[in-house]
Amino acid sequence: MLRQAEVVVGRQIQFGADRRARVRGIEAGLREGLEPARSLPAVADVRVLGAIGVIEMAQPVDVPVATAAAMEHGIWLRPFRNLVYAMPPYICTQEEIGRITSAMVAVARALT
Repeated sequence: MLRQAEVVVGRQIQFGADRRARVRGIEAGLREGLEPARSLPAVADVRVLGAIGVIEMAQPVDVPVATAAAMEHGIWLRPFRNLVYAMPPYICTQEEIGRITSAMVAVARALT
């Protein structure tokens, strides 16, 4: 029984470290990928915290326009008020993060 507990604790520690590393990787990808949105006139702010990326628009998002722009990139986004945001799952690759951020920037351009 003690050995099983040791294995469980060891896996929890390993998973925790792996999860933190994944979040750092996602955060870096979001920061890099969303940077081009900062220069768009309709963008009020770009924020990234952990695995959450947000493009804050100066005006409320036109949802049909935003959805169409994202879908052209094969990405489904659900804007909220004046926010275009994504919370990618921790299993996303850097390539997938790049696709998500490209779609988000395309949405911001479409709303400009």
